[in-house]
Amino acid sequence: MNANQETAATQDMIVCRDVHKWFGQFHAVRGITTTVKQGQVVVVFGPSGSGKSTFIRMINRLDEHQKGDIIVDGIELTDDIRNIESIRREVGMVFQSFNLFPHLTVMENITLAPSRVRKWPKDKATEVAMGLLDRVGIPEQATKYPAQLSGGQQQRVAIARALAMQPKIMLFDEPTSALDPEMIKEVLDVMQELAASGMTMIVVTHEMGFAQEVSDRMLMFDHGNIVEDGSPDQIFNNPQEDRTKLFLSQIL
Repeated sequence: MNANQETAATQDMIVCRDVHKWFGQFHAVRGITTTVKQGQVVVVFGPSGSGKSTFIRMINRLDEHQKGDIIVDGIELTDDIRNIESIRREVGMVFQSFNLFPHLTVMENITLAPSRVRKWPKDKATEVAMGLLDRVGIPEQATKYPAQLSGGQQQRVAIARALAMQPKIMLFDEPTSALDPEMIKEVLDVMQELAASGMTMIVVTHEMGFAQEVSDRMLMFDHGNIVEDGSPDQIFNNPQEDRTKLFLSQIL
């Protein structure tokens, strides 16, 4: 590994320091401090309402943090709209509900942002989109509308759409929880390939098989706090915290 590769391998892509978020009186995120390095795949898990989704939504400012620091690829998240736009260009997000535009074809859904935000000419945007549809295994669906696709296919289009902006970081917020069981694997396979390609990823999920196989680190959330941070091996085989042990005993 040369010096440049070493720097890249250890570069901090997401830094959170004492991050807090309130919704009215409800203290949803309570002093999160963590760092995600370039190329790491971090799985965030824990009970419903523990602050997992809020945590990743704050990373690209879908939810605003009220205290602490969030730095993404060297840019601090502030109220400055230019900072927010710079960060959103580098961060792709895939939601639980696919959020595709129903009146646009698959191809139009994927090419819209690169054409408008990156100002790509139509032929470049189309070429990249076809490559991505190939990568997620559904090139034959390019001219269809979202309503003509299965849930698993729609989620794969959503992943391709996020990748079309060529982000440095991908955030996934329970990407398989709205899917029928037989469609979950096709989405996880795409995410696994993405992880293997070196993409920096934070994934909120209850898919523990995926977490065990693909993640570098796992963060257990409870009541807005990270209660445990460890490798999959440690989390599954030797969890340190009683709260982690209890949660895993209920879902495994």
